[in-house]
Amino acid sequence: AKMDKTPLKMFELAVSCIDTEKPLEDNTVYLSKRDLFAFFKVSDNDKHSRFKQAVEKMQKQAFFQIKEEAGKGFKFKSIVPIPYVEWTDYNDEVKIEFHREIMPYLINLKKNFTQHALSDIAELNSKYSLILYRWLSMNYNQYEHYSVKGGRRAEQVEAYRNPSIKVKEMRLMTDTVNEYHKYNDWDRYILKNSLKEINAHTSFNVTYDKIKKGRSIDAIVFHIEKKRMADDNSYKLDDRAYQEDKARKAETEDQLVLQAMDSPYTKLLMEHFLLSYLDLMDKKILAGLQKNVYPLYDELKELRGLNGVKDHLSYVGAKQEDYSKKNICKYLKKAIEQYLPTVKRQDLNHE
Repeated sequence: AKMDKTPLKMFELAVSCIDTEKPLEDNTVYLSKRDLFAFFKVSDNDKHSRFKQAVEKMQKQAFFQIKEEAGKGFKFKSIVPIPYVEWTDYNDEVKIEFHREIMPYLINLKKNFTQHALSDIAELNSKYSLILYRWLSMNYNQYEHYSVKGGRRAEQVEAYRNPSIKVKEMRLMTDTVNEYHKYNDWDRYILKNSLKEINAHTSFNVTYDKIKKGRSIDAIVFHIEKKRMADDNSYKLDDRAYQEDKARKAETEDQLVLQAMDSPYTKLLMEHFLLSYLDLMDKKILAGLQKNVYPLYDELKELRGLNGVKDHLSYVGAKQEDYSKKNICKYLKKAIEQYLPTVKRQDLNHE
């Protein structure tokens, strides 16, 4: 990727909206300006002009160089990934159109283990950290997948958790072929700084070893460990039993997410600005709503009909404070739990 941190983050956010199961209409996704500002932690009065500058920078600067094996040699492509962006100053919606030539690569990447947490990416402040985090995620996701599902030899599975890469290849990947010619400088500014950020702000703990060929460093072997919060607030490393338990929970979570996506309540929450586009990408939020909040909305619907649910959400949306957005499931659950007894009392009094 030939682009700086801000356009790269914007590109990642747009890519996260692609659903590999449903082809995009006109290769177009829609984002919310509010979500974009939140993602980039922009809150000052100058945010609209800064957003405009970021979009312009992305379109002028962002392109991908792709190298593919073709016959006896290689074929090279240069693609501008996002040729068209449209928004207005009075509307929250931002239309982003991908170039048709980049779509097969994006869909293939998403199908092949490059899903990663947007919340992790949001905290990274260097384009090198972003690029390395994506590559590490791709490898670790394969480790998690094959640890549970099988289909690879034990040493292959371990290689995904301890991936290696030639220094030459990593320079290409990070676009530093012509920068930091001395290895020690490159190691300090690109590798160590990126891993410091990744270890501090993401779910990974990563160390690495240098592999020498002769007197020079030829390759890097990374060792990826996943942080897991235990009851005593310390991190434990993933083991096979944890992986299997995680896979079972993920399957249940996926079912809840699908149900939530189909629920009319999700649409109502969006209409009342209680859910954002970023929330729709968060499986934990959708699963939490389906499991803990939507059954209570069903109770209210029984008593007051769908319009009763709409009235409740309209009131909750008007009263919402910024702190509630940090845990929207907890906020919505508390609101409906406080409201339902009132409705039931009113019905008893009426009878």
